[in-house]
Amino acid sequence: MLNFQKLERSHLPRLQSYFRGQERRISNYSAGSFFLWGKYADTHFAEAEGCLLLRDRYVGQPYFYYPLSKDGDAAAEERALGLLEEHCRAAEERLHFTCVPAEKLAPLAERYGDDLHVSNIRRWRDYLYEASDFRDYPGGRYSGQRNHVHKFEKTYPDHAFRTCEAEDLPAIEAFLREYAASQYAKESALADEEMRGAFEILPHIAELGLYCGALYAGGKMVALSVGERCGDMMIVHIEKALRGVAGAYPAVAQAFARTFCADGVRYINREDDAGDAGLRKSKLQYLPVRLVGKYNLAVHRAIDSLSKLPSVQTARLTLRAVPDEDAAAFAALARDEELNRWWGYDWRDRAPVEPDDMWFLEDIRSDFRRKSEIPLGIYCGDTLAGEVVLHNFGYRAEAEIGMRVLPAWQRRGIAREALLGMMEYGFLKLGLERIEAKCFRENAVSARALRAAGMRPCGEDATYFYFYKTAAM
Repeated sequence: MLNFQKLERSHLPRLQSYFRGQERRISNYSAGSFFLWGKYADTHFAEAEGCLLLRDRYVGQPYFYYPLSKDGDAAAEERALGLLEEHCRAAEERLHFTCVPAEKLAPLAERYGDDLHVSNIRRWRDYLYEASDFRDYPGGRYSGQRNHVHKFEKTYPDHAFRTCEAEDLPAIEAFLREYAASQYAKESALADEEMRGAFEILPHIAELGLYCGALYAGGKMVALSVGERCGDMMIVHIEKALRGVAGAYPAVAQAFARTFCADGVRYINREDDAGDAGLRKSKLQYLPVRLVGKYNLAVHRAIDSLSKLPSVQTARLTLRAVPDEDAAAFAALARDEELNRWWGYDWRDRAPVEPDDMWFLEDIRSDFRRKSEIPLGIYCGDTLAGEVVLHNFGYRAEAEIGMRVLPAWQRRGIAREALLGMMEYGFLKLGLERIEAKCFRENAVSARALRAAGMRPCGEDATYFYFYKTAAM
């Protein structure tokens, strides 16, 4: 499994090498974004295959970013994606993606099939602009911005834009405190958090490699911008101007672009509007070339479409849900020490001290409700002979099969027939592409049954022999 660890702000300088080369046009893939907002999303990270893997958590559910390599290596990102799938399968975490760039949608749809839920929430889309438009405010479409800048320059003929250094930190903090006095008056939790983040990031601007500049008028700081270079894009994380200073916002935006966005910067990303009507109006007035979608994808597994357990008929057997009246028979199957030894987990690990017969039945029903497994009783006529399950469902149409048969019904070919029936259901009805199995090395009986059902050996380790079968075999 991948080793995800809590993303602390102290990690960001080391991880900057991933963000600096990104060309996804999405502001979330940046050190500044994670510094300002990462703690609210409980962000964790891992590194594998030369890629950065990120995971946020919302309402208890994990959301993964598309793997990010340092140099846009698509093959490495695809390998990391495979590791992420394996991680989610082993950890029983749902594979949900967040902030997926548009160019990755088609590969993901091809990878996972059409059973995807896709959303692209308007209030989180980034506003992307041509950097040259901010440097020049060209043509009639930007006449309003030019007029505001001219008014500012005429009102404050001694205006100046300066790159901020460490010694300017006290002046920046004083500016932000003055700005915050009106900002906090909005009584907006989002605005309050944004201001808190602005104060906290200031001492880290140099170590994060951010660009910072301030606009002065009458010798006083009246506007501030902080940005981050990612590929050919500059992300503007912070832009503030004092109320009552007419034209300060378009003036500082233009000065920042002319100072920091001239050498190889094609785009300026001014982030999303978070659903704020005023911000939306302002951002649209600067005429974005694109609203950058941040797609969320929920990948569905084969089991997720089931609302009830199926019934499968073979020549001699019926594979179906175990009813209440067979609770005692099923409990006997689960309690059988020899069968339990080979089953893969011990029911005692999660059972009460002395469970009644019904507990075992409710346990497997709970597993199905959680979409953890498909447990079916193996019936010869009306008599329970064993259990067969599909479980450990993956995200590329794969699952694992398991089977156990009561001693009185063994050596009759029931195991083979139940395996074949369940695999046929998995391939034809669930649309699985691959079914896997494993058995303890010492369990020769299970190994023979798996081979008899057409499963092929595909590896071994110190504990298990491994088998598989595909829909094409």
